[in-house]
Amino acid sequence: MNEPSTTLGTLDADWTTTTSDLSGITAGSWATERRSARRNPTGSAAAAHGILGESVALREVVSLAQSVASTNAVVLLRGETGTGKERIAGLIHALSTRGDRRFVKFNCTAVPAGLLESELVGHERGAFTGAVVQRIGRFELAHGGTLLLDEIGDLPPELQPKLLRVLEEQEFERLGSTRTIRTDARIMAATNRPLEDLVDAGVFRADLYYRLNVFPIELPPLRDRREDIPPLVRHFAAEHTRKLGTRIESIPAAVMDALVRHPWPGNVRELENAIHRAVILSRGSATLELPPLDGRGKGDRSPAAQPTTLEAVTRVHILAALREATGVVAGPQGAAARLGLKRSTLHSKMQRLGIGPADLAAAGSSLPRACAGPSASPLAH
Repeated sequence: MNEPSTTLGTLDADWTTTTSDLSGITAGSWATERRSARRNPTGSAAAAHGILGESVALREVVSLAQSVASTNAVVLLRGETGTGKERIAGLIHALSTRGDRRFVKFNCTAVPAGLLESELVGHERGAFTGAVVQRIGRFELAHGGTLLLDEIGDLPPELQPKLLRVLEEQEFERLGSTRTIRTDARIMAATNRPLEDLVDAGVFRADLYYRLNVFPIELPPLRDRREDIPPLVRHFAAEHTRKLGTRIESIPAAVMDALVRHPWPGNVRELENAIHRAVILSRGSATLELPPLDGRGKGDRSPAAQPTTLEAVTRVHILAALREATGVVAGPQGAAARLGLKRSTLHSKMQRLGIGPADLAAAGSSLPRACAGPSASPLAH
């Protein structure tokens, strides 16, 4: 007896412009009745940006994106890694009156902290060592369009007032210049971190948080919208089959069932990678063959995962500031100034969290010579 399967036929090349009616789906039957996205302009635009599915949770997200697109309001996209925050930002931009202008994406963790300001506001020739030519920053580059600041929770404290100024006054100066530049860039931000906890820890400005949180959109994890997994699977299978020049005609029901039941801690990004791997391993076969899936659940994270408790978040940010300040606490370039805290306040937090020279050494940083002695402490600076 043949195992039931989802028939893909020729794996439609235009799957990104269609949606599926997933009502009545069961674990053993994945047949769907396709309908034209032309009946729903919002669905068509969302699908064109790789946003597939018809779960209530996803529809709410798309509806919010459509509602805010016609405005210039700041949008804060929140959700776990891999949930599609950048795609939703792209959808908002495309549906806005700025849709024919630049959509600039910038990850706040993609460059060293010392170069972040130059990347955002730009610099003049000779502004600092190595600045041999003038450089336009992201705020200026996105003028008239949209700027997405991803991983906004990792923006260093010393740059947060500059972003706040751009949000409130739409102006800035390039490094090495006194000329004020106006920008008409719409700002969107994205994060997978608890900004409220960062505010409580004193490492993220409260005024900046409230200015960013004008129109928050929470993206649901894939495990909370499992009915969207079948159309995503078919889309990714079609896409990677096309790229590899192979042909897969069906997905066995058991394979689809396993995909739907998997917790997907990495969300849509992890699902796409799994399907890509499956398509590669299925070469020469007419059906999709599923390799073993990562068995980790949501709560099973590697040691390198982001901290979740308030004390853990606070400790990480204080240690990062101390590393950047080479162990110096006081002074204009010290860790206290970088965190926007008084020296005594930082001193108290470090004592409460047990932070000392040993922690910096374990993190791969070295303290100044004055701190190297057995009784020395970074608090002495």
